[in-house]
Amino acid sequence: MTEFSGVTVTKAANIYFDGNVTSRTIIFADGTHKTLGIMLPGEYEFATDAKEIMEILAGELEVMLPGGAGWQAFKAGSAFEVPGQSKFQVKIKTVTDYCCSYLTD
Repeated sequence: MTEFSGVTVTKAANIYFDGNVTSRTIIFADGTHKTLGIMLPGEYEFATDAKEIMEILAGELEVMLPGGAGWQAFKAGSAFEVPGQSKFQVKIKTVTDYCCSYLTD
């Protein structure tokens, strides 16, 4: 899917790590939401409330998932899942465009 129809977009940006990671929230008619964002090169740690699926639209990064044995590489066209109530680390290799879906169990 390359676009979303019939959604509400929150105008204010979500800004993290001194502006190195930014996103906008998209809310669907059924109440579910996603964020679309950009991560600049660097290393960051995120905490999750809900389970997430992170889809990589462009760029390259490595991820250390909770309980993972090592860093995993992801490029454009790939995705990974992060459990709710957890933390994960990323190493952004190149400017990375992403879509994050927040799931309910």
